[in-house]
Amino acid sequence: MRLSELLSYDQIVVQCHDNPDADALASGFGVYTYFKAQGKDVRFVYGGRYPIQKSNLMLMKDMLQIPVEHVETLEPPDLLVTVDCQYGEGNVTRFEAKNVAVIDHHQVSGPLPELNEVRSNLGACSTIVCELLEAEGWKVNEDKPLATALYYGLMTDTNNFTEVSHPLDKDLRDDAVFDRSLITRFRNANLSLKELEIAGQALINYRYNETYHYAVAMAKPCDPNILGMISDLMLEVDTVETCLVYSIQPFGVKISVRSCVKEVKASELAEFITEGIGSGGGHLEKAGGFIQMELLQKAYEEFLVEKNRPRDVDLQEGVEALLDWRMEDYFDDIEIIYAKDYEADLAGMEAYRKKKIPIGYVDADQVFPLGTKICVRTLEGDLDVSIYDDLYIMIGIQGEVYPNDRLKFERSYKYLDEPYVFQGEYEPTIKDVAEGKSVSLIPYARSCVPTGEVFIYVKKLDHRVKVFTAWDEEKYMLGKEGDYLAVRKDDLHDVYIIEQKIFEQTYEKC
Repeated sequence: MRLSELLSYDQIVVQCHDNPDADALASGFGVYTYFKAQGKDVRFVYGGRYPIQKSNLMLMKDMLQIPVEHVETLEPPDLLVTVDCQYGEGNVTRFEAKNVAVIDHHQVSGPLPELNEVRSNLGACSTIVCELLEAEGWKVNEDKPLATALYYGLMTDTNNFTEVSHPLDKDLRDDAVFDRSLITRFRNANLSLKELEIAGQALINYRYNETYHYAVAMAKPCDPNILGMISDLMLEVDTVETCLVYSIQPFGVKISVRSCVKEVKASELAEFITEGIGSGGGHLEKAGGFIQMELLQKAYEEFLVEKNRPRDVDLQEGVEALLDWRMEDYFDDIEIIYAKDYEADLAGMEAYRKKKIPIGYVDADQVFPLGTKICVRTLEGDLDVSIYDDLYIMIGIQGEVYPNDRLKFERSYKYLDEPYVFQGEYEPTIKDVAEGKSVSLIPYARSCVPTGEVFIYVKKLDHRVKVFTAWDEEKYMLGKEGDYLAVRKDDLHDVYIIEQKIFEQTYEKC
């Protein structure tokens, strides 16, 4: 997507996520500046319960004259552009709009509008906005306040540039003509004395689980960005692999989650903690969430009944007990499988085969050249693979995507002459990891049908299972209770998860 494609709309609102950070302010500022220069009726807003409070962000907003507004209501604009977030996410106040566009660098969390520019391989949304502006002939370095904002946005979202790897991030870091004195002021205004005290108390009163190497800490009410700073610091402790920092607010509980091990996705842990009582998500290593007070109180009452505990406990103790319980439950009720080393107990599994329902397949090197590292986006998660000769990408009945190779394919499927028709809800894509280019698989897809002659062994899960497949040893597939663990009969190291609904629609007993 190009910014110029959005110029057909006159009334435009640029929205960043609630409790904006520096990257959200910077990238939103860049998009706002572009539309303002084109004579559009444009506003830059964010929602949520509270306006910006963090010292460095207030300085950034004032010194760079970023015209961002905190709003509670919004008349539907012709176009709403969400920046550094995705429309409908839990940390983004939902405002109605006639049309929606998305500019973001986080993992895709759901269906995207047709107008979108999402590059989850980049360190900051500021980098995307910088490139979008340059593509329109906009010389970012000729606007020093904007260049300073984008530089600072990248700096803060990449942990002072220590997490920069993509060439475009490096270009912004190295080429930006920024106000060095302002960056120094912003960098040294991250904490107020009050926030320093809050962070110190939280770190002193941490709780540590020696079995699973995680830490939990409570902070007094504060800006949500402070929770992230506390959790970042906690994760630097040598024995802490994951951590949860939370703060009890009048309207609910804010949480910050961090992970430095591949066996725990921070985003998934945040979703687990908030399931049924709020919302959570984010990156593989950094995530956050919010728990609604009324749902929290109901869940806590149920928790007390289940644990046979007295009910006259104050709110702080109740939240502490509930969050500790959910953290323990997450780690207790989990099995981790590394497919290359896994030895399945076939005695406890049943044989199934695929029903003869036509599905799609794509010859991967028809989309990107051999050797290209790609991210295959599936309903069960993302898989990273490199394109090699004879790599096929299968498209299931609901849009689920998974890799295969030609030899296994030809033992399991028969080519069809009829055209492939996609009927799922989520159009499957693959992404060139280096370039950040996403491509729909549908135009490349052809039809095939299972032969019914290749079997798998399965067992229904009664607990949560993470599978590091033979295809991707860095990211796991998550199976929940009711889903199925599958092992291919002719390759016992081809182990994967099949979601319950998909399994019931596409497999039959032998």
